[in-house]
Amino acid sequence: MRRRDVLGALAAASLARPAVAKPAKVLRFVPESDVAVIDPIWTTATVTRNHGYLLFDTLYGQTARYDFEPQMVEGHTVEADGRLWHLTLREDLRFHDGEPVLARDVVASIRRFAARDAFARALMDATDELTAASDRVVLFRLKRPFPLLPAALGKTGTSMPCIMPERLAKTDANTQVTEMVGSGPFRFKADERVPGALTVYERFDGYVPRRDGTASFTAGPKRVHFDRIEWRIVPDASTAASALAAGEVDWWQNPTPDLQGLLKGNAALKLEVLDPAGGVGCLRFNHLHPPFDNPAIRRALLGAIDQTEFMSAVAGDERSLWKDHVGVFSPDAPMATREGTDALVGARDFAAVKRALEQAGYRGERVVMLDPTDYPATHPLALVAAEAFQKCGLAVDLVAMDWGTLVQRRSSRQPPDKGGWNTFVTYLNGTNNFDPAAQLGIRGNGDQAWFGWPRAPRLEELRAQWFAAPDLAAQKAICAEIQRQFFVDVPYLPLGAYYEATAYRGLAGVRSGFPQFYDVRPA
Repeated sequence: MRRRDVLGALAAASLARPAVAKPAKVLRFVPESDVAVIDPIWTTATVTRNHGYLLFDTLYGQTARYDFEPQMVEGHTVEADGRLWHLTLREDLRFHDGEPVLARDVVASIRRFAARDAFARALMDATDELTAASDRVVLFRLKRPFPLLPAALGKTGTSMPCIMPERLAKTDANTQVTEMVGSGPFRFKADERVPGALTVYERFDGYVPRRDGTASFTAGPKRVHFDRIEWRIVPDASTAASALAAGEVDWWQNPTPDLQGLLKGNAALKLEVLDPAGGVGCLRFNHLHPPFDNPAIRRALLGAIDQTEFMSAVAGDERSLWKDHVGVFSPDAPMATREGTDALVGARDFAAVKRALEQAGYRGERVVMLDPTDYPATHPLALVAAEAFQKCGLAVDLVAMDWGTLVQRRSSRQPPDKGGWNTFVTYLNGTNNFDPAAQLGIRGNGDQAWFGWPRAPRLEELRAQWFAAPDLAAQKAICAEIQRQFFVDVPYLPLGAYYEATAYRGLAGVRSGFPQFYDVRPA
């Protein structure tokens, strides 16, 4: 029988009976919050970073050993004593709109990323020329060697170093991109999005995984086993726990510590900590407006912070989930030091802090503190902070809101009485806190700094020295000095380190680090 006859017979058969669609494999996921901002460069919110890794790919991936390996890049060459890099893209890269990924897309994406990200900005400061040498080759001509180039372009902290089409990457970095076109394993289903309730991602059939390497953290082949990922927003922890136990959802990103004992008792569920780097609790000051434009007032409040109390409010007595004596860097990172952290643990003398605040010039100004009530591991930080500040005599106005609203409001530089803010609580997460390259909170470059916009020239000098340090010992010595200077400038108050667990059922292949949706498959 000829092929044409076979096709004709099949067509006739399909008309004779209803088509039976193959059931889609759907993974139902309860994220930490709704993804209020979908542009993974515009914000440092981790929920947006997690969303970004569904849609976008990165030039380099990071392994569970924290090494960096080519991802979108097929490979690179380094010449001229480390000052000339040629990055060659893989041939099979394609955007969701069907267009090939070209070097000019990469160049535009890096430039937009560097306008928002501290680590990428350091790379661009060391760059004389960034161009598309051909459709597949990106050229970096550097002023000086920058061996951390793959780390800057593959960092797993926020913001995400995603690659967009040039037409989107040319959007001003201070304006959110709202059209999501990436080259990652999943497409964004804008037509199914229900803000505050549902976000949907659909498998991108045009995605081709790397043919080499080992799947690890964000590196290696990204193989998709689900046709559809549904992010279902469930603000109430008890409701989320019940849905997971009943099999109505497959994965709950951040079960609250008080419910983890119940979840552990269910043999159908698995509970584990994905990110061994954890997150450092952070009470961030707005340095633009009184009272926290005054460094003496910020320093006085160090005496109000007991990290043990903050972490106990989050995770109780489960010491495997938290640490105190935490400074600028993740406790187990090579650059970590306990320099000065004794001041953040132990009994507090609130009367002494109140006197120090008065001597520093506090005059009863209202303190607007943003409280993300839908984040179960963050909301307690705000409650403990508000109580401690009130005991010190601060006029605290604790403003409850969801995380999406906080993410939008913290970008405002207006005075607190005109929609701005004085302080908010969050976590500085994961590998961002390993060293000065990506640590958001220590930048002191004013308008270009993370929300709060501190000016701290000495911290900036020390960070520059770290990049130029000749060896690990010199880097560690500079990091100790950075922490000493940090307690002088006090860009924020470190509240301890928390190691968040995740819970899922019927799944295998879950990658470490943060929720990722390739390699995950039905168990």
